[in-house]
Amino acid sequence: MIYKAFGDLQLSALGMGAMRLPTIGGEDGKIDEAQTGQMVDFAMGQGVNYYDTAWGYHDGQSEITLGRALQKHPRERFYLADKFPGYDLANMGRVEEIFERQLEKCGVEYFDFYLFHNVCEMNIDAYLERQYGIYDYLMAQKRAGRIRHLGFSAHGSSAVMRRFLEAYGEGMEFCQLQLNYLDWTFQDAKGKVALLAEYQIPVWVMEPLRGGRLAALPEESAARLRALRPDEGVPAWAFRFLQTLPEVVVTLSGMSSPAQLEENIRTFSQERPLDEGEMKALLEVADGLLERKVLPCTACRYCTSHCPQGLDIPSLLSLYNEHSFTEGGFLAPMALSALPAEKQPGACIGCRSCEAVCPQQIKISEAMADFAAKVRA
Repeated sequence: MIYKAFGDLQLSALGMGAMRLPTIGGEDGKIDEAQTGQMVDFAMGQGVNYYDTAWGYHDGQSEITLGRALQKHPRERFYLADKFPGYDLANMGRVEEIFERQLEKCGVEYFDFYLFHNVCEMNIDAYLERQYGIYDYLMAQKRAGRIRHLGFSAHGSSAVMRRFLEAYGEGMEFCQLQLNYLDWTFQDAKGKVALLAEYQIPVWVMEPLRGGRLAALPEESAARLRALRPDEGVPAWAFRFLQTLPEVVVTLSGMSSPAQLEENIRTFSQERPLDEGEMKALLEVADGLLERKVLPCTACRYCTSHCPQGLDIPSLLSLYNEHSFTEGGFLAPMALSALPAEKQPGACIGCRSCEAVCPQQIKISEAMADFAAKVRA
């Protein structure tokens, strides 16, 4: 197992995420506790020492199941991470109640790592609202030793992350990002990593395989990668990409079977970063995946000066591309929920004034209508 330094700690470069544990009958809230326990035992035996859970994973059962699985092991041999569930605005005034309950559910007296969960457009104002006392309470728990290291996870834009860091950056020790070779440009993960570097904040990775989408590629793309590394499987390329980034400390993978766990542990038994040619090829593979499903908006903003509704068309098209590529998901609806109705895609009146000046000849009015229909569905 590869280990990365974090202060005076040595963290396994592969962390076990508990969002996609094995289930019974495919029901998310019914975790296969026996198999999960066996997977944790195996991971511990292979040197994995970082485990990540959250309040809402598996309908609230993840913390309980993971906590039970870890209780068989000495507390000093693993690092446990949990999160304050600010993805639900109804939780903002419940930080003390939820934190105490999380300790109870996990069966521990402290969390090694604790995060503000999912800083994004939808909740940034609430997270920054001092009346809720979230930051002050969590910092108090850190001083009391009940949180050893405090950080945040983010699905929001760089602008949202900057607002959060301007307010709380001095207290943040790490950040968990959706980071993979597809999102390096698609979600501007490259820019977000650079922003964190300004604050000297190391990166934890979530969704390294983009929810499994990067575990299998079209045959043409897979063949190109095999030609460069015949002994490397397709999923391993996603992890090798992350091993190439010096800012990355822990890569979390939500493994739902022993086979996935064993394969990932094999990959992390050695560090094999990509060379310049391999990195170029992999990013070209990512571009090829995106070309199949996304509109070629370059954010030139010619369109915005011609929109009688004052819509931020490039931003809306970026969200539309995310929603189309992912075939749904929560990111686009989450970001749209922060916009007033008159700035959402449904406000487009289909006048096509924007299309007359679009250098890419994008049928923007059709995209806005499709987007509005998809998020209503």
